[in-house]
Amino acid sequence: MDITKLTVHEIQEKLKSKELTITQITKAYVENIENKEKDVQAFITPLKKEALKQAEEIQKKVEKKEITNSLAGIPIGIKDNICTKGLKTTCASKMLENFVAPYDATVMEKINNENMINLGKLNMDEFAMGGSTEYSYFQKTRNPWDLNRVPGGSSGGSAAAVAANMVPWALGSDTGGSIRQPASFCGVVGLKPTYGLVSRYGLVAFASSLDQIGPITKDVQDSAILLNVIAGHDEKDTTSVKKEKIDYTKALKNDVKGLKIGIPKEYFGEGINAEVKQSLEEAIETYKKLGATVEEFSLNIADYALATYYIIACAEASSNLGRFDGIRYGYRAENYENLKELYRNSRSEGFGPEVKRRIILGTYVLSSGYYDAYYKKAQQVRTLVKEEFDKAFEKYDVLLTPTAPTVAFEIGTRSNNPLEMYLADICTVSVNIAGLPAISIPCGIDSQGMPIGMQLIGNKFQEETILNSAYTYEQNCRVRDVSKSDKMSH
Repeated sequence: MDITKLTVHEIQEKLKSKELTITQITKAYVENIENKEKDVQAFITPLKKEALKQAEEIQKKVEKKEITNSLAGIPIGIKDNICTKGLKTTCASKMLENFVAPYDATVMEKINNENMINLGKLNMDEFAMGGSTEYSYFQKTRNPWDLNRVPGGSSGGSAAAVAANMVPWALGSDTGGSIRQPASFCGVVGLKPTYGLVSRYGLVAFASSLDQIGPITKDVQDSAILLNVIAGHDEKDTTSVKKEKIDYTKALKNDVKGLKIGIPKEYFGEGINAEVKQSLEEAIETYKKLGATVEEFSLNIADYALATYYIIACAEASSNLGRFDGIRYGYRAENYENLKELYRNSRSEGFGPEVKRRIILGTYVLSSGYYDAYYKKAQQVRTLVKEEFDKAFEKYDVLLTPTAPTVAFEIGTRSNNPLEMYLADICTVSVNIAGLPAISIPCGIDSQGMPIGMQLIGNKFQEETILNSAYTYEQNCRVRDVSKSDKMSH
């Protein structure tokens, strides 16, 4: 039995029946990291020794019945923009290369309360800006299905680590598709919760009105289990919503009879790869056979979503990243003669090209004379986007689209063309603009053996609906599981 191929709920069963110990499980993952990390490069800070030590301690406490919760000793990987007390939190940037977080993010407190084991901090695009994990200051993460391709971004390290079985599940963050698109590229499940469902306290901000932390897992059931852990109101986050606690695993019923699925035709137009489209059409047929009603309709905002997203995201990024000035914390330039030079040199040496590009764009749209023409207009379009979705959800329970227009592309093919890179987010950004939940699940494999993702979008706080829709598809239509570890091309 290869322990690392098990889902978390399967691991839980084996721990319960005493078939496996926490130490055995952690050791299996640590060995896998040692074997594969040199190829995949998913980790910025692996915590192999620490994890093994923690596993032994938790194992003893479980045996003495001092710890009884069902997730104790389950390993996890954490995206490196989530603060972890006493550990480096670099955001994959030279600016924060040696920054050690003095506190835990709320989601980390929740993970620690469950006695999970942190296997390490995972690579990402610098400050979560990018769609390929090629914009990390440290290394380029590779897709375990084909090491010449990108894993997607910005949570590419998280998705690649799950796909390569180096962690059983991971936390990512999603500002415009950064959980769902890498999940699609790496053939795993990625869930972006409703804005406000999961606390953002301790997540290093990129665009505060769009960012959301969420799970990347091997299957939908694990996604529901991890959402149970991280969801909930937090007084430390003013955007966090007070809601009754829900057990999301109870929503997984393997039944979509009577479910109304809307297919926005704008998401199936030009630019969508033919094989991606075909896989989605087959998935739609599956839903029809399972008793769901499927209808095509027009979601008029699709054309404006990308421009709106990049104006709002860059504006908020330029504001949020103003705190990295070379004085309080983070990288400080060595050569400067006055305060202005200290600011300029620290920021130009500390930030990478993509981050600089977005700061400049954001500062421009917020500047006097351009604010009304760009930023204000983008906020008005944002309202229209929300209204369009509200109208769609009066009629449908779930909207079905591709997660990304293509499968994972080759490393280096788009990093010099930012516009082409931004277009890869076309299917995902409107969800963040409207603050909705969405999940990406594997729905096929193309002729070159690369995974294809399907996105299911729900109305606000309707995570249960999209989780059940995804779960039902997954139960009835297991995508041919190519063992990623055997397929890793060297």
